[in-house]
Amino acid sequence: MGRLFGTDGVRGTANKEITAEFSLNLAQAAAWVLGSQARERGDRPRAVIAHDPRISSDFISAAVSAGLASSGVDVFDAGVVPTPAAAYLTADLDADFGVMISASHNSAPDNGIKFFSRGGHKLPDIVEDEIEAAMGQALTPLGSAVGRVIRFADAEDRYLLHMLGTLPNRLDGLKVVVDCANGAASAISPQAFVDAGAKVIVIGADPDGNNINLGYGSTHLSALQSAVLEHKADIGIAHDGDADRCLAVDHEGSIVDGDHLMVVLAIAMKQAGTLARDTLVTTVMSNLGLRVALEAAGIKFIETKVGDRYVLEAMREGGYSLGGEQSGHIIFSQFATTGDGLLTGLQIAARMVSSSKTLRELVAVMPNFPQVLINVPEVNKHLVDSDQDVQSMVQLAQADLGNQGRVLLRASGTESLVRVMVEAKDQGTAQSWAERIANTVTRKLGKD
Repeated sequence: MGRLFGTDGVRGTANKEITAEFSLNLAQAAAWVLGSQARERGDRPRAVIAHDPRISSDFISAAVSAGLASSGVDVFDAGVVPTPAAAYLTADLDADFGVMISASHNSAPDNGIKFFSRGGHKLPDIVEDEIEAAMGQALTPLGSAVGRVIRFADAEDRYLLHMLGTLPNRLDGLKVVVDCANGAASAISPQAFVDAGAKVIVIGADPDGNNINLGYGSTHLSALQSAVLEHKADIGIAHDGDADRCLAVDHEGSIVDGDHLMVVLAIAMKQAGTLARDTLVTTVMSNLGLRVALEAAGIKFIETKVGDRYVLEAMREGGYSLGGEQSGHIIFSQFATTGDGLLTGLQIAARMVSSSKTLRELVAVMPNFPQVLINVPEVNKHLVDSDQDVQSMVQLAQADLGNQGRVLLRASGTESLVRVMVEAKDQGTAQSWAERIANTVTRKLGKD
């Protein structure tokens, strides 16, 4: 059996892998591990729980709440709010831990359970392993020692006020289309932009339990592009199902990814003196154009493995203030402990207003190098770094590309495949080298 926790909590098909019984047992294990310090102090542990609006979140949230309360934990139920709101509220309430029920950008049949430690931080692997090892161990308090489930009545207002408090300026005069992916931000994100002074058009904000991420949101941007053009908006903001991501569309309908957003934000923060050590933390998958733009702006960068958890780790270890991924997970350590799509959207909009520039003008500082990604399946991924022919082909490609491109080979963490990524100044060169390297990987590492 593989490790229970993935890169972002426990995830699977609701009522198949993520059953009510499993959810209750996992919650009891989490209460055992994450509530231990409170019990040692002689206090009753407290936890914040929240969920996205997919139909299965109701029964999973109920099961998790039951597991926690039956283990002597007081549960503060925040209802439907974004994942970063759950993290913020965990810290704001000074709770011992937090729980978010969501499968993020996945379709409605999936769901997941994610835990936050005190302060709203993601759990390190070692703590997740402790929870997994504690499955089957349950505390059995009696009488008044069992926990309560309490409605966290002002949860949304607390988070909304926090978001508005991060803005350096209002958004008066800006027309914004907000696409909520029929997800957790459907109520709070449009309200935040309205309260900040923007004129707001809302799409993808009618969750029915089954339509989360369906045709809307950061994984389906065509609806947002059409709405921006139709309403002659200045910017379109797209969240995913749990709103920890943000992608954008400029006034001409062009997609603006996380790399471009990070360049805009990093330059703004450097000018404001809030970019710690003048450094951005990003992953190896970010476009080469990001590095070119950062160097031109006098900004350093640090690369991590793919995954926002690795970006977070590097930011915390080095004391950096901004980091993120091409996918739109962007982290502002001054205001949040995890990627926050609403926070990102507000900050980008504020930069547009303060600079009196369009989003297209702001992102023009970053050249976009064509990027080709090929997944090579059914190969022995463990040999990718040691096979001489594969590495020789990579070196040949890199020598040809010089400083105008790069090659990245990466073994998948969950599948028997190797990911080949090539960037170059033109699409044809990137495609040609990616195919040549992929063919070499297939020929040399293919399973007999």
